[in-house]
Amino acid sequence: MTQNKTHTVTLIPGDGIGPEVTDAVVRILNATGVKFQWEPYAAGAEAFEKFKTYIPADLYESIERTRVALKGPVTTPVGGGFSSINVTLRKKFELYANFRPIKNLPGIKTNYPGVDLVIIRENTEGLYVGLEQEIVPGVATALKVVTEKGSNRIARFAFEFARKHGRKKIHCIHKANIMKMTDGLILRCTRQVAKDFPEVAYGEHIVDNTCMQLVTNPYQYDMLLLENLYGDIVSDLCAAFVGGLGLVPGANLGENAAIFEAVHGSAPDIAGKDLANPTALLQSAILMLRHLDEDQAANRVQAALEKVYTEKTTLTRDVGGASSTSAFADAIIAALETGPA
Repeated sequence: MTQNKTHTVTLIPGDGIGPEVTDAVVRILNATGVKFQWEPYAAGAEAFEKFKTYIPADLYESIERTRVALKGPVTTPVGGGFSSINVTLRKKFELYANFRPIKNLPGIKTNYPGVDLVIIRENTEGLYVGLEQEIVPGVATALKVVTEKGSNRIARFAFEFARKHGRKKIHCIHKANIMKMTDGLILRCTRQVAKDFPEVAYGEHIVDNTCMQLVTNPYQYDMLLLENLYGDIVSDLCAAFVGGLGLVPGANLGENAAIFEAVHGSAPDIAGKDLANPTALLQSAILMLRHLDEDQAANRVQAALEKVYTEKTTLTRDVGGASSTSAFADAIIAALETGPA
């Protein structure tokens, strides 16, 4: 534990089940003994009702100051309405690296036991820049933007992560057989960066073939490096290997800020019923603890989470249990208190 240090963290509970899972995770984090000063802010539809803006200026200011945020799910309208809060925050704070570890939890039976993948997704370019227009009625276009700077940056991030954490292999996933200029630029930059990391094996697979390869044999992969849209799709596909989006963490990392978030939806159908599973946000909070150099606390929370999943007595209904959100959080806290300090 960082001695006598208080971490000020921007807190975005989100909507739907967001406030419930966020409250559960905050209770668990506070129980670790690490000192937090939470700065809660609304975003999305709730913020618009109160402030007539989807992302209040005070929220931006808080992240600029704290440089770290914990975020619950926020509903994004489909086919209209306001822009994605997630994408907007990533662009605003240049959170260019999306980090998604995919690893099985004990006690959760899946068709793919023993998966251990790391997905690195470029977070600020590609089609997600949102440069769309209707040229004439009935004809719409979107620009895919790829830069040498952005491609080099995300490739170096991936290889430096591999070196630091002992990962052995990176595959760059692309569609350069068709998009020869945009995805071709990504490949050229990644190949050049790979030369600086000879201890990390490097390979390339086309994205559609990768999807088939993953569901056939995910164990052939160690780390996947993808541009924005492919990374969004493939990371969700890989979440199914370990039980779904309700169990996997997400981190958005940049030079000056980091946002840790649950990657699942806001599930308005069960909002307010104390039924939601906070595991995804809790695993994201574990990544946040490591980012804050609170590795001991991160290890304790991870051990408590795995203990609760192994015992299976207080799991939420989405993973075969019958417990509530709050009871699940209570069980994690109890495991923290009885586990090794």
